[in-house]
Amino acid sequence: MLVTTTNNIEGRKITKYLGLVSGEAIMGANIFKDFFAGIRDIVGGRSAAYEKELRRAKDIAIQEMIEQARQLGGNSVIAVDLDYETVGQGGSMLMVTASGTAIILED
Repeated sequence: MLVTTTNNIEGRKITKYLGLVSGEAIMGANIFKDFFAGIRDIVGGRSAAYEKELRRAKDIAIQEMIEQARQLGGNSVIAVDLDYETVGQGGSMLMVTASGTAIILED
């Protein structure tokens, strides 16, 4: 399935717009990752643990969005937008939302 942030696909004709599709992922970060991420942030390093969780949450959200598009009969998703938020008490969880428009592209 073709997934893009653009509103159209160059050289391809959209034959049908199927509607909005989305996927969400909420990931909790454990206390050890939080502790070591805090230390790395203080000394100016990058937090590999958070980066890995962020990528994982993004992948889950996109896969859920793609599955929703397939259920509608789509073969592509255009105008994809990714949003990142912290939720929970003290921002203890990470939420990633992927949304876009499911379409049918001409073959």
